[in-house]
Amino acid sequence: MVEKDVKTVLERLDSLKKIVIVSHTNPDGDAIGAALGLYHYLQKKGFNCTVVVPNELPGFLQWMSASDEIMLYSTRKDECDSIILTADAIFCVDFNGPTRVDKMKDVLLESKAFKVLIDHHLFPDMFCDITISNTQISSTSELIYNFIMLAGDESKLDKTIADCLYVGIVTDTGSFSYSCNYEATYLVIAHLYRLGIDGADIHHKVYDTYSEGRLRLLGYCLSDRLKVMQNCGTAYMFLTKEDLLKFDYQTGDTEGVVNYALSIAGINFAALFTERQEKIRISFRSKGDFSVNEFSKKYFNGGGHRNAAGGDSFISMQETITRFETIVEENKLSIVGE
Repeated sequence: MVEKDVKTVLERLDSLKKIVIVSHTNPDGDAIGAALGLYHYLQKKGFNCTVVVPNELPGFLQWMSASDEIMLYSTRKDECDSIILTADAIFCVDFNGPTRVDKMKDVLLESKAFKVLIDHHLFPDMFCDITISNTQISSTSELIYNFIMLAGDESKLDKTIADCLYVGIVTDTGSFSYSCNYEATYLVIAHLYRLGIDGADIHHKVYDTYSEGRLRLLGYCLSDRLKVMQNCGTAYMFLTKEDLLKFDYQTGDTEGVVNYALSIAGINFAALFTERQEKIRISFRSKGDFSVNEFSKKYFNGGGHRNAAGGDSFISMQETITRFETIVEENKLSIVGE
């Protein structure tokens, strides 16, 4: 993060009043943590802020302060359109391009507001006036922390903001199991603890509040939907629309499921295929040097990080899986590291 960019943003904000913070479709812990952390910070600075996301946030994030004030584009489109089009400034957090906000894309691009991107994903699109991007940082929430500190506003940090930023960091690093081999991340966490966060309580709220349906869905994935391609160092799971209905699927119920496939000895590449209304949504995870960002971008209209990415397929589930297995066989040497 460049200090001059932060100062430029703050100088522009001095003359503005209405600020909108937007994040990506199917918002995760980092999307909501970063958005709400920034929201509480800007509110303390006297700005009128609104957070807008494309669709529902997971239940395990709905305890966070002001989460009930987040506007969902999927249920309040006209109102959200008006807010975005009349905004003085828009902060785009935790996504690298307008396609990641799904049906909000057109109105976001149409808005004449001063736009700021704060993100840590690879290859950001240059659709904002200011782009603050660092792919080496654990999470967008950590970038929000750095933004506040570079703004000279350490005194504005409090437990409420710290809770939000901690959620973003802990979820986007898999509870500090990846993307966090940097001393700076742990220094940020130490500061958040000094501000009064309760890490154990947050972990409980995020990871230990599963519904019965979510736990049974996970069990079904592992017992009935797990396929292992051991000779290719690959494992995958899939869920049809009927599967989701059977287990009373709620937003966020498949969060983290793909990681179980990656935990198998000898597996370097894992995928989860989930059938949605108009497409097959795919989550990819990898170990080591195999880039799922490049894999997803090349074959499945997606992208993300080196070891965590997403993509989409617009053919049937069976056709998607068959295609995936063929591609994996073709990339076997890269996946197993030979």
